[in-house]
Parts: sequence; C-alpha cells; structure tokens
Amino acid sequence: MLTSKHTMIILSAMLLFTACRSSPDYSLAKPHHSARGFRNNYPHDPKSGFWKWKWGQWTKGIPEDPSGGYGFEVLKPDLATLSANHGAAALTWIGHATFLLQAGGLNILTDPHFTERASPLSIAGPRRVVPPAIALDELPHIDAVVISHNHYDHLDYGSVTKLAKQKGGAPRFFVPLGLKQWFANNGIDNVTELDWWDSHNFAGVNFYCVPVQHWSQRGLTDTNATLWCGWVIEPTALRVFFAGDTGYSRDFADIQQGFGSFDLALLPIGAYEPRWFMKIMHVNPEEAVQIYKDLHARYAAAMHWGTFRLTDERLDEPPRRLAAALDAAAISREHFFVMKHGETRSLAFLQQDEVATRGR
Repeated sequence: MLTSKHTMIILSAMLLFTACRSSPDYSLAKPHHSARGFRNNYPHDPKSGFWKWKWGQWTKGIPEDPSGGYGFEVLKPDLATLSANHGAAALTWIGHATFLLQAGGLNILTDPHFTERASPLSIAGPRRVVPPAIALDELPHIDAVVISHNHYDHLDYGSVTKLAKQKGGAPRFFVPLGLKQWFANNGIDNVTELDWWDSHNFAGVNFYCVPVQHWSQRGLTDTNATLWCGWVIEPTALRVFFAGDTGYSRDFADIQQGFGSFDLALLPIGAYEPRWFMKIMHVNPEEAVQIYKDLHARYAAAMHWGTFRLTDERLDEPPRRLAAALDAAAISREHFFVMKHGETRSLAFLQQDEVATRGR
C-alpha cells in the first residue's frame, strides 16, 4: 500500500520527468540525459553538504566585510554611445554574470540580472552589494539574450519579463533544454531552446549551446530537470565564449577541440569557498586560468564576483587571487582582465588582421 511519503516521491519523479520531456529534443539515448533529468559529462563527487556548509557559517562565521563596505567603483557607462553603437565590437560589464556584448551588429545580454536580490523572494536571499551599472530601461534595444541555467542569480524573473516587453519588440532568448516551457509559462514565446552542441543562426550570428559542469534547480522538486550550459557566440570574425556558471572539467578541452581557439572568454572567478562544497559547481581563480588555457583563448574577462555575497570568500578576494594565478602562469593581466562595474571596453583589438588569417 502506498503511503503519503511514497506518493510524494512518485509525484516528484513524475514532475522531473515531465519537465525534461517537455522538450521534443529530450532523448535517453544521449549520455547527459537520464530518466531523472540531466547530468554532467564527467564523473565528480556528488553535490552534498549544503547544511554542513550552513552549519559552519552559523557556528564559525564568514569573513567580515571591511568597514565602510568594499568600496567597489561603479562607472556610469556612456549610454548615448552604447545606444548609437551599431557596428563596433564592445563589452560592458553590468555586474555578476551580466554583460552587454555588442558585436555583429547585435546587442547581446548574458544572464541578465537587474533586480535587488538573487532569490525567489523579494524580502530575503542574497542581496546586491553593487547596483546594476545600467538600469534596464537605460539599455539600448537588446536583440538577443543567452541564459546559462535556471538558478536565481542567472535567470531573474523580473529582468527577463521586462526585457520581453522592451520597446521595439522582445529579444530572442536562447536557453538550454527544458527552459522554454518556463518562459512560455511567463508569457515569453520568442525563445530558442538548444541541447549541448546544437546551434542556431540569428541575424547572421551563430549561437552554440555547449557543455559545462554545473546543475539546475528552481523549486523543491526540479533538481537537474532542466539543462545548464555555456554559450559560444560567433559574430563576424570573432569567437566569444560565455561560461555561465561552472566547475572545472574536461568540457573546456572538448570545447576547444570542437571550435579551435577563442578570441574572448567570459569566465567566472568568484563564489568558490569552501572548496570542499563549491568545487564541483564553481571554479576558483586558479581554475579559471586553467580554463583560459584549455580554451586557447586570446583574452578573457572576469565575471561572477563582486556583486552578490553568495559564498564564504570576501567579495574583494577573487581579483587578488586571479592576479596571483596569472603571475604564476606567466600570463599577462592584460590578457585576462578584470573590469569595473559599468566599464566598457572596445573589442577592436580582437578584430586585428590575425583574427581573419589564423585559418579558421
């Protein structure tokens, strides 16, 4: 006889399976697909110990914020220049994993997050230490958005629903398998859903969904029910990699094998302590440097630090550790650079003659 506990287990399993099967591309024949959802390509320790981590925070505390706060400098972007830019390649860091990439004649946003908290609740959960460098209504018209996975610091309901209502029409949202239904449930239909290694050409720019090591969850019963990914974006004469959220794995060597070298990689450097818990899902600065090398990237920009207090390291620690890791690897800090919130960098240096002549 089924007990209520058994019934809940069965219902949870059915919800997981239904969420995965909502995509016609879901197939148990694919190694990263399973009856319970999705899984990473390479073996790693199981994700566990959340309450052990929280108990350590409650009993031992976490590094204190410096008096007066971190003092991060937030630059005010030149909004007129950004809005008028219809051809020059440029990158603006808005905060956390949110970049405005202007290339190939498109304005592309990565994992847009513009609200106060990375949380399902407006009154609780990780709160911004640094405000968005650009407000949503100050953005130039956004043509495309890439979403790496469904965690609240990467898929923000308030941000994507407002973007879908922007003047001039909604952007095209690119999402990994299983997330199209979430967008449809929220009234957003301009969505392209891709599996790992699938691609779609939009307005002359290629978007590739590629594997990274992470996981997904948005509710109590949907762990790994939707896919997670990184994105390769190929405007004219450029190849850009956006990692989203990831632990270190052989996936990056696989991506390099599939694409060759990269002009620019947008790589996370924060939210990595304690390592015994975060290692499988978040890289530290030293591992970010290894990803840069695995990808054969010419340049990299740091992200996923300094915006939300998500883990145990101080918010201002990742850039210092990155600098030390780069020095140890004899890599120029100009080649793997840290931007200020709101900083815009011209990417003209990526479009030099050698980009077109390196034998792609």
